[in-house]
Amino acid sequence: MRSSNKPPQVDVVEQLLKTSPAIKEPVHAVHRLYNYRKALSTKPFTARGKKLIRCPKCLLGVQFCTCEYRKFLSTNISVMLIMYDDEVLKPTNSGRLIADLIPNTSAYLWSRTEPNPDMLAQLADPQYQVFLVFPEQYIESQQAIYNQIDASVLAPDKKPLLVLLDGSWRQAIKMFRKSPYLHTLNVLSIAPSQLATYALRKGSHEFQLGTAEVAALALEAAGERENGAALTAWFDLFVESSLLGRNRRQKEIIKPIELYINNFNDAVKKAASRS
Repeated sequence: MRSSNKPPQVDVVEQLLKTSPAIKEPVHAVHRLYNYRKALSTKPFTARGKKLIRCPKCLLGVQFCTCEYRKFLSTNISVMLIMYDDEVLKPTNSGRLIADLIPNTSAYLWSRTEPNPDMLAQLADPQYQVFLVFPEQYIESQQAIYNQIDASVLAPDKKPLLVLLDGSWRQAIKMFRKSPYLHTLNVLSIAPSQLATYALRKGSHEFQLGTAEVAALALEAAGERENGAALTAWFDLFVESSLLGRNRRQKEIIKPIELYINNFNDAVKKAASRS
């Protein structure tokens, strides 16, 4: 019998994709990681709203599913998500929104003792100039810190790879401090001028944004303002759809969901016209 060189998790994911009628192409890296992480679980993952019937891709209630509106953006930027344990299983996770729009997005589970070799290989890939998107205040080593990525920063023939640590802020700090391979990376530090609007899981401080919000600001800092605006609009649609699924909107303040859909479509069109 011929042996396979593929890691066991790849076989698990491929089998799930073949047997589950709900998971159809196109799927991206976070969808695949979701299936892999779910296959590892010994008991069902439960969260608030566990009785809600959810779309297996966006994890929103099926009546509020946004998958049909998802569109890839034209971008020169790649993104790597390093996700904390069961973060990928949480319906409130906004990291998946980045993979929804940015075609070259990879996603890996974080491990303190056994970092994924594919992840390390991508970080060392000479085609990329890697930037860890992280607050400057937590950087203790002598890492180069930038507030924007432009021609003066980016080396010739290099593509920017933005690395985001996806979890709560407490978890993200832990991931950074216990991952020596992150301590040698360039840092893109974002200082947002507006307060966080993430209504699902707020940070303990006003400057602590959701992962998709951080990514939108990082795209803007890398010279892709319109793509950042499109991701923000996609995030807004996700938040509103999530809150509607939780019955967290009073009738007098509900805006038609079509407004958010139209805002996203308009942002995508504007981004396409500038690409």
